Amino acid sequence: MAEHRRSPKAPDPDSSGLGRRRFLGYLIAAPTLAVGVQWGLQSASPQEAGAAIPSIPQPADLFDLGDLQNLAALPTSGLIGVQVDTAGVAHFALPRAEVGQGITTVTAMMIAEEMDLPLSKVVVTLADARPELLMNQLTGGSNSVRSMYTPIRTAAAIARQQLVAAAAKKWSTPAANLSTRNGFVVHPNGQTLSFGSLTEAAAALVTTVISAPLKKQADFKILGTPQNRIDAHDIVTGRKTYGMDIKVPNALPTMVRRPPTINGTVKSVSNLAAVKAMPGVTDVAIIANGVAVRAATFGQCVDGIRALKVIWGGGTVDGQSDATVAKALKAAELPMVVPPLLTQYVETSFTFAFASNAPLEPDNAIADVRADSAEIWSSLKVPIVAQEAIAANLGLPISAVKVHVAQGGGSFGRHLFHDVAAEAAEISQKMKKPVKLMWSRTDDFRQGRVHPMCTSRVRATYLLGNVVSYEQRHTSVETDFGHGLGEMITATAAHLPIAGNLSFAESIFELTQSVPYNYGITTQLLMESPLKYNTGSMRNIYSPNVVCAQELITDQLAKKMGKDPVVFRREFLKDDRLKACMEKAVQVGQWGKSLPAGVAQGIGLHSEYRGAIACLVELDCRPETVNRKVTDGVTGPRVTKALIVVDAGFALNPRGLEAQMIGGMNDGIALALTSSLHMKDGIPLEGSWDNYFYTRQWNTPLEIQVVIMPPTTGEPSGAGELGVAPSFAAVACAYARATGTMPTTFPINHGTLSFEPYPTEPSTPQSPTDGLDHAF
Repeated sequence: MAEHRRSPKAPDPDSSGLGRRRFLGYLIAAPTLAVGVQWGLQSASPQEAGAAIPSIPQPADLFDLGDLQNLAALPTSGLIGVQVDTAGVAHFALPRAEVGQGITTVTAMMIAEEMDLPLSKVVVTLADARPELLMNQLTGGSNSVRSMYTPIRTAAAIARQQLVAAAAKKWSTPAANLSTRNGFVVHPNGQTLSFGSLTEAAAALVTTVISAPLKKQADFKILGTPQNRIDAHDIVTGRKTYGMDIKVPNALPTMVRRPPTINGTVKSVSNLAAVKAMPGVTDVAIIANGVAVRAATFGQCVDGIRALKVIWGGGTVDGQSDATVAKALKAAELPMVVPPLLTQYVETSFTFAFASNAPLEPDNAIADVRADSAEIWSSLKVPIVAQEAIAANLGLPISAVKVHVAQGGGSFGRHLFHDVAAEAAEISQKMKKPVKLMWSRTDDFRQGRVHPMCTSRVRATYLLGNVVSYEQRHTSVETDFGHGLGEMITATAAHLPIAGNLSFAESIFELTQSVPYNYGITTQLLMESPLKYNTGSMRNIYSPNVVCAQELITDQLAKKMGKDPVVFRREFLKDDRLKACMEKAVQVGQWGKSLPAGVAQGIGLHSEYRGAIACLVELDCRPETVNRKVTDGVTGPRVTKALIVVDAGFALNPRGLEAQMIGGMNDGIALALTSSLHMKDGIPLEGSWDNYFYTRQWNTPLEIQVVIMPPTTGEPSGAGELGVAPSFAAVACAYARATGTMPTTFPINHGTLSFEPYPTEPSTPQSPTDGLDHAF
């Protein structure tokens, strides 16, 4: 259930200064109306409350990762546009990826709002890789809506303005006399002209700079109202086309036999000819990371790759396990600076296991590589980087490689990387045929991307009722940022509020992490251990682990000072928006109510992406709950009630925001209680979703409520990842209060292996023969 209302005390929704300012754009020379747009950087203006020992702002308070992305995109800001066809339909090729987060829906809402069009008259597609956009085609960092709110609306507003001007010319009347409604220009006498009938007259013969005012928020009819996804019907009826559904002539199913360790190599294959002679198999080829088999069906591919006799070379992390990685992280940890000499202190080190970036849709890509060209279809969040790398791998110019961005069935950060598309291109080039590559579930979990194992050590000193210092040393297996964010940091380095020769990872850490409390001298530092796992930026990057540790220590500080956790937070919070979210959560969630022994509440707070959020949960740790039996599943403690209170600035689509928050809550529950990878001998033991215990029906909250705060900034914050960290933290804090023991290793059940691992050879298990889960 979502609550969405405007408070009489809410600030002016147009206080951002957007109001009726005019925004520059371009009329692009085209046979029908086409509009481009230009925009600038938006800065933050945080509100702070007083405290006895205030903390100075951290870099992320001044200029965060989203600001960096906006700045990097600025040079190519004029290269996106809205087009209107003769049927009166507005078309927009979105330079972002849709992976289930609903960005196409909110984009359509923005265009429909500014153009006075029905939502059904807006078509949003995903743009192919456009190298001319440079750094303006990256989906990540909860930045898509935040970065495109003004430019998309500006393009739509200019389109509407030009259509009105064309109608005014036809009717020989001033444009100011005309209005628009539902895709029509309306004359005061009641006459109407459809947008479709005017689009050719409104088109520009040459590209021209033009400006247009944007609607005031008070005049919005679509934005700010709950809307269903524009693709919801296609999704529930099975008509939506994901990457696996795309059909390209002669692109036959293809799979890869993979090594028994991460990034292992092929030394030799003794039966290539015999496998090629198997039923349905058309081609077999040795590639960089395994042996590829192309066949008439995926089932025949599975049979082929399982029959291969391969001798493997070593990988990049052979022999590594959870224990050896933990030892390496301990050795890499940075020292604390503030000595606890004249003060009291709390200090704890927390360990977070590897987690999987595998999306629900198996990784897939289609490639058709010819002698002088290549065409790729795949779900890609950074298609420009993919295009450049694939072109280099194939020995082709970038202009000869066309990359189509497919709709993705989830991502969790996985589609920031293009390795699946690059592998498909490599196979197609070697086989000289189109291929439809699919990774098996086991490939995804064992050779795909993982969120790095990490530790977070925190020391907080306190004296006379105040926190004097807060130090957090986050130590992680190296995170791969070779997907475009690194280039953004290089390009914008002169503008960043950070100094020193920081790595890409350290820079991103500094631009995303900020303690929301006045804890005196505050430092948060990252150190990485250079273990060569295939890592990636899982949803919310560092924040889930960092914030979990921070909120557990905050509860410990409250306990040491003899204060209720909420009372303590109320005294030390810096941000008024975050404090308002907490107070609403306390009220709605009935903080402090009587609960049975073994059941407790926990609260987690977080500010990021220029948004604020409070999560309050009730966790049942009673034996009858923890020990309940579920076939082939993990039970343990259960979150019975969950409340999320979110301030997303201005929520463009409250229904979509609610869905994002519910998803973030389930992510947080999984990371706290059940979801992790167990490393042994250089590879994860998990080999499918059956082994990886994401929050299931028997573990998801029985009651979940989302409260959306009234508009506070006039602009949307980032929201796609905002809910993960405080949800994780709230569950961890509830566990500590319910059991009387603060957890320090996550997920809490990581020490128990609750499944029988698949063999590492062959790399993909045998296919079921009866459509169920029985292979034999």
